[in-house]
Amino acid sequence: MSATNPSPASFSATRRYNALLLMVAGLGGLLYGMDIGIVGGALPYLKDTSGLQPAELSIVVAAMLLGAVFSTLFAGMLADLIGRKRLMNLCGAIFVVSIPAIALSHGFTQLLAGRLLEGVSAGFLGVVIPLYLAECLPASQRGKGTGVFQWLPVASMLFAALIGIYFSYRVQAVAATGNAQALFDYKDHAWRYLFWVALPFGVIFLLGSLAVSESPRWLFKRGKKDRAEAALLRACSPEQAALELSEMETAASTSAASAGKNREPLLRRKYVVPFTLACIVLACTQTTGINSIIAYNTSILLQSGLSDLQAHWGYVIFTSMNFLFTLCGMVLVDRKGRKFLLSIGTAGIIVSMIFVGAFFLRTEKISRNVGAQVQPLVTGDQQLHLRFDPAMAEQLLSATGSSQQIDSHRASLAVIYSYGDFTAATAFVRSDDTAAAPIEIDRASCVPANRVLAFFKNPLGNLEAAQTAPLKIEKAMIGRVPEPSHGWLIALGLFVFMAAYAFGPGVCVWLALSELMPTRIRSNGMSIALVINQLISTTLAGIFLPFVSQHGYAFMFFLFAGFTVIYFIVAVFFLPETKGKTLEEIEAYFEGEATN
Repeated sequence: MSATNPSPASFSATRRYNALLLMVAGLGGLLYGMDIGIVGGALPYLKDTSGLQPAELSIVVAAMLLGAVFSTLFAGMLADLIGRKRLMNLCGAIFVVSIPAIALSHGFTQLLAGRLLEGVSAGFLGVVIPLYLAECLPASQRGKGTGVFQWLPVASMLFAALIGIYFSYRVQAVAATGNAQALFDYKDHAWRYLFWVALPFGVIFLLGSLAVSESPRWLFKRGKKDRAEAALLRACSPEQAALELSEMETAASTSAASAGKNREPLLRRKYVVPFTLACIVLACTQTTGINSIIAYNTSILLQSGLSDLQAHWGYVIFTSMNFLFTLCGMVLVDRKGRKFLLSIGTAGIIVSMIFVGAFFLRTEKISRNVGAQVQPLVTGDQQLHLRFDPAMAEQLLSATGSSQQIDSHRASLAVIYSYGDFTAATAFVRSDDTAAAPIEIDRASCVPANRVLAFFKNPLGNLEAAQTAPLKIEKAMIGRVPEPSHGWLIALGLFVFMAAYAFGPGVCVWLALSELMPTRIRSNGMSIALVINQLISTTLAGIFLPFVSQHGYAFMFFLFAGFTVIYFIVAVFFLPETKGKTLEEIEAYFEGEATN
């Protein structure tokens, strides 16, 4: 203990401060959730009014994740350099700037820049909030605190979904007037408003992050022992504060003794094993498909057979399941433990993904390739303008002899096309959607604008040849849009998926990240693990629409199920239980100094 021996805060003051910590964590989680989830409700309207191609829409969705990848790379270093609190201040400021940049954008470049800024904020938040909570909250409340960080994102997704259902009703009413321009204007207003509603929460988070103390462990590492003790006393009882300060001193003495002999190597069991486990958990969390399923949820439900209004209601229920089961996980995580919740959650994800994939397979296996019939519709300037209505569907189906299997009034179409070495795909359009924009294909929607973009799209592609190559329809898959009853069964599978994810990985992944990492490598180790997480998330978001257009939803969901099997094995057989343990006790476990 310090020589100054400050007076302990009252119990009520401690409770108030912990409530402030939870509020700031919750708001940080809320911003993180809005970064990821709000685009799901906005995407259908953005698609209809922005003039962006599916590849560009995929980039817009993935841009937030890409921004998060880059900021995550530096988040640990910045958290060590300027402190956890100042980094939270920076997160709030960037988020507040990003919302007007998106909502006021006109064109792909402006929208992309705003989403990248939003992603930078998300990347910082994903590292600094769990790190800050792990270092500030007592062990008995760490699960609750990190659970709040996860719970508020799903609350924000539910909030966005409810706003989305409101706009869905309004869009339906405007569409009934038959005024195409009014419908276009209202959809354009809708997606912008969905982003504007996030701005006040960013401002409140920024103000709240200014009111909390710096992390006591960061202060202690900087030799500010008195301030570290004062920060502990704001969140803990005097006894708990004394215990944690003593453990910090012991850990520091051990490190100093090791450093006096020679620098302790990082390739020790106490560093390698927990770091590897955290990276696997973070990677597997994304390969469940969670971010892609959230972002494209409405589109998935539309393709499953639901109407626009039904799909938006399905998204509301989907986010409600996330909200409710995250709350259940928060209640149980400090009682039943992280390992139990992860095991149950991953098992539920596997079952639900197989269920959804099987139902999609039932309809997708009768799909037909009408690429040969679509190719003659390409114009002399190597473009395609195709309005997919029942008449066009009947024309394409008759040419393949599939009109008896697929109803032209409830058909869907996606086109995979190429210019030279570069390939792209459209989203699915439905013949029964009178408000749907026609399929528009031109060279700009497929061929990269410069060599840098060309390298990332196809490193071996010949950009010069593609700029003059003819438009080739590689495949045009026409399929049957199932009845709404089929769509609700798929929706049920997605609800189970969301419940299982929220109950297990949703609550536990941030705990695993912050608890498993040893003190010496915590901030940088968390950054590396989150970079892996964000890279996988960005890749999946970027390829989701083209992959589904090429191979169908069924294969995508089976792939998610296969990846989650790996997650289940890690959770059951390799992860230790960390509930109720201090960070120093967890580190001792991996050193082999503890057996439980």
